[in-house]
Amino acid sequence: MPESDIRKGLVGVVADTTSVSKVMEETNSLTYRGYPVQDLAEQCSFEEVAYLLWHGDLPNAAQLADFRKEEAAARAISPALHQVIATFPRGAHPMDAIRTAVSFMGLEDPETADNSEAATWRKAMRLLAKIPTAIAAYHRAGKGEAPIAPDPSLGFAANFFHLCFGRVPAPEVVKAFDVSLTLYAEHGFNASTFTARTVTSTQADIHAAITAAIGALKGPLHGGANEAVMHMLKEIGTPERAGDWLQGRFDHRALVMGFGHRVYKHGDSRVPTMTRYAEKMAEVMGDRTWMEISRILAGEMLAQKNIYPNLDFPTGPAYYLMGFDIPMFTPIFVASRITGWAAHVVEQASDNRLIRPLSAYVGAAQRTVPAIAAR
Repeated sequence: MPESDIRKGLVGVVADTTSVSKVMEETNSLTYRGYPVQDLAEQCSFEEVAYLLWHGDLPNAAQLADFRKEEAAARAISPALHQVIATFPRGAHPMDAIRTAVSFMGLEDPETADNSEAATWRKAMRLLAKIPTAIAAYHRAGKGEAPIAPDPSLGFAANFFHLCFGRVPAPEVVKAFDVSLTLYAEHGFNASTFTARTVTSTQADIHAAITAAIGALKGPLHGGANEAVMHMLKEIGTPERAGDWLQGRFDHRALVMGFGHRVYKHGDSRVPTMTRYAEKMAEVMGDRTWMEISRILAGEMLAQKNIYPNLDFPTGPAYYLMGFDIPMFTPIFVASRITGWAAHVVEQASDNRLIRPLSAYVGAAQRTVPAIAAR
């Protein structure tokens, strides 16, 4: 096979069809089921967006109420899972903890072996509801604190703050968090989603697919980038150091986290919305340090390299200003992206073919095993 025919990283390869989301080239806008994500983030709650991704259109008032009631009723995790989480090593990354917790949920779920579409949707709802509870339980365990029971009277975003901190912050903070969940919910055949679809193509269950997707999301070239962004901003420390720090990265041809995207040609359409809400967080918290550093980096990257920031760039400082520890950033991504993953799992299973690409062999030619004396 000619080397020119090999697409490293599957760049430019169209692997299947989907009706879940698309970046519209003519508007450079990410859309969920046809709706621009920036409009959804401003005008809809995360629960409405989850319903949209799973059912194909936005809910009416009664449908939304039923969806919220079902999600809120399923939030509690079992005593057995709480006990397992309490035994996790304290130094483990929260992504490893939630990956293991989701796998454990698969052991417990009464419908694990039922891969029918109806059962898969029911399991997806349980995952959506329980993942935040498990994330928060590990977060609190790491601080020597007891887990907090979910509050079914709270919306999805507000409940997550309740689970982590035992309190719900100001409405503008909850709204900013809700916006971030919508922006992170879905993004086509990204690495973790394609992983979920690959596992689903073997006819494995949704818990297996989501566990594998979480493993893919952990990497700093995918979901872990929002953590890397905040570590970068803290390394820079002050706006006065930003220019020299960035030039040092240029001089050493080093990667600058939070910039560039394989899909967008003219900038990530989610960034302006998330940047506005990150700025609001800086205003609410009375600390503009991280946004000032970000402003300088974004300006210089565009001016000198013509590279735009991606969603992780404003989300990192936004989450930090909300009070979340840096290792929590990617697990929050999981709590959102379970919606997109589940939509793709069901879509893959509905018209399935085992995903099994070929490879171009570049090893030794066939040869004879030498006799023992010659070895």
